[in-house]
Amino acid sequence: MSFIQLENVELTFKVQRERRIKDILIPGSKRFSAFEDGKEVHAIKRMNLTIHDGERLAIIGHNGAGKSTFLRMVSGIYHPTGGKLTVDGRVSGMFEFATGFEMEQNGWDNIYLRGLMLGETPTEIKSKMLEIAEFSELGDFLNMPVKYYSSGMLIRLAFSVSTAIDPDILLLDEALAAGDAAFIQKAQKRMQDLMQKSKILVLVTHGMPTAVELCNRCIWLDRGEIAMDGDPREVTKAYERKMRSEAQNQDVNK
Repeated sequence: MSFIQLENVELTFKVQRERRIKDILIPGSKRFSAFEDGKEVHAIKRMNLTIHDGERLAIIGHNGAGKSTFLRMVSGIYHPTGGKLTVDGRVSGMFEFATGFEMEQNGWDNIYLRGLMLGETPTEIKSKMLEIAEFSELGDFLNMPVKYYSSGMLIRLAFSVSTAIDPDILLLDEALAAGDAAFIQKAQKRMQDLMQKSKILVLVTHGMPTAVELCNRCIWLDRGEIAMDGDPREVTKAYERKMRSEAQNQDVNK
């Protein structure tokens, strides 16, 4: 039985601004920055949450609410600065596809290395390399160092590796756009298959219909805290009411 459990979990970043030429040439220019050096930003605030086997969880909220940060924390990219995070199950994160490459190595080497990074054994990833290469449709480009790839090619390669592995826990951030219409259609079909196979799905989305259609639970994040947790229809309706109310208040104050 796979699960994700957060017990009073906090994630805090300390802002460090790099000195720019502008800071040196224009005295006092730092005061225009949104953050001061050393200021702490609380991305996740004392969060308590358990995601059970079989749940399809949508995460909604405005930009900066902590949605993508939550995914990065569960995947192990970020480590909590407080509380306890327990993740039981094999995790695959479908986000930030174009990062984590060995740029001097060719496509084949990166398939192998990325597979190991995702928890495959050497034997397992070697047995999948031809299938991954075929799905990516990169052909002879796989023999070239990936530093010569376009961003779309890097996304194709990373997506092809990540989705060749059957995870217990699938973390997905928004939709995929990685090439021509035919490849996107093929990629969406594979994502649907993965979502059905995974024991737990955590989906970050700005699309309320997507949350209702694909998920059986929804949380609304607001400034690193859970504002509401429950049925996707109820949570998305409450969120949309709040957004409409805020928009109306802004119009009145103009």
